Amino acid sequence: MGHQTQFETNRLLLRSVHTDDAAFILELMNTPKWLEYIGDQQINTLDQASHYIAEKAYPQLKKHGYTNNVIIRTEDGAKLGTCGLYHREGKSNPDIGFAFLPEFEGFGYAFEASKALMNLAKTDYGLKELSSYTLEYNLSSRKLLEKLGFNLIGVGFLPNSNDELLHYTCKFEIK
Repeated sequence: MGHQTQFETNRLLLRSVHTDDAAFILELMNTPKWLEYIGDQQINTLDQASHYIAEKAYPQLKKHGYTNNVIIRTEDGAKLGTCGLYHREGKSNPDIGFAFLPEFEGFGYAFEASKALMNLAKTDYGLKELSSYTLEYNLSSRKLLEKLGFNLIGVGFLPNSNDELLHYTCKFEIK
């Protein structure tokens, strides 16, 4: 079973993040919404961003065949945001997460990218269930998760964080 590290939708190309994306990741991780909803990861230089990608994304891609993806608009090559699957320590199911530069929010890109990634999770990666975590007051993420078919099951925490998060899950119907 070959794992895709690049796939397309109608408007988007998603590909595994790599260290060449350090400038983009640095910008994304320091947007107001990232800092408010995801938290300051102390990524303030290109070197730190490159190291973050190498330490976080590469090992997971090697072990599981998927990781965080950069979302690129095919029409003009603009990098819009990220959408990925993450294995967290102590969690049985990977979780899906997404983030966008402010100027690319509100165009349906997050739904399009997430839906495509969920289809791959089921068909290519053989996953039966995904989780997602978000802060209670992050209404745009909550709305998107519900539109994608996720159900709120309670509260949860992620490793190395004291933030109480809403825990959503989506079980895939196996046909």
